[in-house]
Amino acid sequence: MRETNFLIENNARHLWHPMAHPAEMQATPPRIINAGESVEIVDIHGKKVLDAVGGLWNVNLGYSCEPVKEAIRRQLDDLPYYSTFRGTTNSPLIELSYELAEWFREDGLTRSFFTSGGSDSVETCLRLARQYHKLNGQPERTKFVALKKGYHGTHFGGASVNGNANFRRNYEPLLPGVYHLPAPYTYRNPFDTTDGAVIAKSIARLFEDEIAFQGADTIAALIMEPVLGAGGVIVPHETFMPLMREICDRHGILLIADEVITAFGRTGAWTGSRLWGVKPDFMSTAKAITNGYYPFGAVMIADKVAEAFESNKTAAGSIGHGYTYSGHPVGAAAALATLKETRKQNVAANAGARGEELIAGLEALKERHELIGDVRGKGLMCALELVSDREKKTAAAKDVVQKVQDVTYDAGVMVRTSGANVILSPPLVITAGDVARILTALDAGLTAARG
Repeated sequence: MRETNFLIENNARHLWHPMAHPAEMQATPPRIINAGESVEIVDIHGKKVLDAVGGLWNVNLGYSCEPVKEAIRRQLDDLPYYSTFRGTTNSPLIELSYELAEWFREDGLTRSFFTSGGSDSVETCLRLARQYHKLNGQPERTKFVALKKGYHGTHFGGASVNGNANFRRNYEPLLPGVYHLPAPYTYRNPFDTTDGAVIAKSIARLFEDEIAFQGADTIAALIMEPVLGAGGVIVPHETFMPLMREICDRHGILLIADEVITAFGRTGAWTGSRLWGVKPDFMSTAKAITNGYYPFGAVMIADKVAEAFESNKTAAGSIGHGYTYSGHPVGAAAALATLKETRKQNVAANAGARGEELIAGLEALKERHELIGDVRGKGLMCALELVSDREKKTAAAKDVVQKVQDVTYDAGVMVRTSGANVILSPPLVITAGDVARILTALDAGLTAARG
């Protein structure tokens, strides 16, 4: 690798960063991360900080998970790549499909389709949902319903069902036939209430109204995150997802659970759907399936959907969809090792316990800092919403939010910001001591931003 001065000098000059303005990155180059160990990362200057972002919601087991690294090394020696398009497959993928069927059996999901990541997984769910209805003789079921504030990746299908204008406006027109319902957001919602149960029932009524207006026989699926992640860690009332499931069932609409973030333990349950006692028809997964060590994803498919495809004897049942790296043998090997370690370390239980400690600490910070308007989270996905005026709920200015992030980093912890939100998604193997470090560093950041 080139010397440090070269890397610093050329930072952001020749590449565009995702989710960033190219000019802003050139004016204020991003931090260069050179190493990771346990739950910490090390920047190019040698500064070591606790990674309270967990890579990007995905490094659940931390940066030193040797069994996953070793599985990748071994598979690179055995078979670094081969296609899984019709006619060929590979051994680790067959084993992984079996293990995933066992892992998600409680969710009613026993078939898998492999992808290169979360956006691919969402796109696959949307396409297969439409195809499922065609197989069932309902070709007009092409529309999708989603939630405002929901995030479903960046492909055209995913961007179309996304509920945040930041990922839509510059790329419109998007996929037609997509309709959005309000988010189950107790802090900001159009229902003039902070009662989560009331909000859930209100959104359910709007869903019923939209179905009546559009015609149930034109709607393919509802897509939703069990806990909304990138939109600001919005935790619905426990009745919300079951209500939406019941409505979908009554009208023949498929339910797609986008669990790219919430699968594999982050909420304190092994899946977000299981957290709320719901069985989806499709589940998009990625991120933690390989602990972030390899780009990989899997769409999990319910039995009733599988039956429609597997019993079909015509070309209509053929899946004309896939990716060059679908079922990559190295990714499959990494996923097998990750699943084993994830189960062995019981990270869901740790996420639940540490999450309670983190939320309690964030609530204590709210009592000390007027800058915090709202605290919310489930397991180890948490957020602070920063405001300049608590009564009016006016969002904090961009420079204030940046100050919180910068000083928190200086104090030894990396956090992520999105709009006026400070988002926390640390590895699921953090300790109580790590939680204390996060809270101490955030306290420093909030104090500095207060001026």
